[in-house]
Amino acid sequence: MRLKVEFTTEPFDLDEAPAHAVVAREVIEAAELDAVDVGPFGNTAEGGADAVLTAVDALLRRTLAAGATRISLQVNVVEGGER
Repeated sequence: MRLKVEFTTEPFDLDEAPAHAVVAREVIEAAELDAVDVGPFGNTAEGGADAVLTAVDALLRRTLAAGATRISLQVNVVEGGER
């Protein structure tokens, strides 16, 4: 099964990326995911279920430790995404 994760971390800082946002980028870029899109107001990535769920676990733990006070997260099954 393939999954797509979309997430944001807060609080926002428009002047420079906060530590939790930098950590989120590092986690997602280091994970074995594809179709990664990291942006200032939202981030997405796709991959196999195990890889996405492992990345989400690391994302939650590490961004909270880095100062995130809110993490908005959505995970969807990708249609026709058997792998």
